[in-house]
Amino acid sequence: MLKLAVELAGLRLPFREAVNVAAELGFDGVEIDARGEFTPQAMSQTALRQVRKMLADRDLGVASVAFRTRRGYATPEDLDRRVAATKAAMELASQLGAPVVVNSLGRIPAEDDPDRRRMLIEVLSDLGRFGNRVGAILAAETGTESGEQLARLLAQLPEGSLGADFNPGRLLLGGFSPEEAVSALGPWILHVHASDARRGLSTGLAEPAAIGRGDADFPALLAALDERNYRGYFTLQQTTAADSNRELRDAVTQFRRLAP
Repeated sequence: MLKLAVELAGLRLPFREAVNVAAELGFDGVEIDARGEFTPQAMSQTALRQVRKMLADRDLGVASVAFRTRRGYATPEDLDRRVAATKAAMELASQLGAPVVVNSLGRIPAEDDPDRRRMLIEVLSDLGRFGNRVGAILAAETGTESGEQLARLLAQLPEGSLGADFNPGRLLLGGFSPEEAVSALGPWILHVHASDARRGLSTGLAEPAAIGRGDADFPALLAALDERNYRGYFTLQQTTAADSNRELRDAVTQFRRLAP
């Protein structure tokens, strides 16, 4: 069964109202942003129980926790602090029942830069061990590099250390092929951000678009994911402030119709 989630931060509503809207629009789960009001430092055990109860009352799961840092894990500056903060987000995700934490890795060093690449692999291996211990794995958001480039890095890590967050819209914005990324990353895809983008006819540059109005071939992508036995969530986000609920409702309808 297709499981759909929505980015709560994108609804721009207080948490309780956002949860109600998510349920009313027909979603099965939500993505919680650990950089906003749900920072690990702000979430007491009492607050966690309240959040879990509000979600359970509306039959909503937590698909993922987003923790997007300003720098990647190959940047030495403030790296220890960034790693510690990522681990705190992974613990928060575990307490909320979310299987993955989503973040971009930043620019992946090329293979002809062995020192920085080795540092990145060591950091990600450490995060992988921690994630396996607490039960929430880091998923690298696609779009900074091609799916093939990310897959080569993932293949160098201990098995089960890291997954991929497949985001076709970000891949299109980066000039990469979502279809090729699915093929390369299939075994590692732990979460999907169902986003779209459209290349402008005059500029040739891509810009975000509502689901079905961009260049992502969702019937083909869903079929490819199904062939690879993907059973995780598809998390949607609004792309416009105007009539965002209608946009999300239409996207839910489209995805339910396209489900293999």
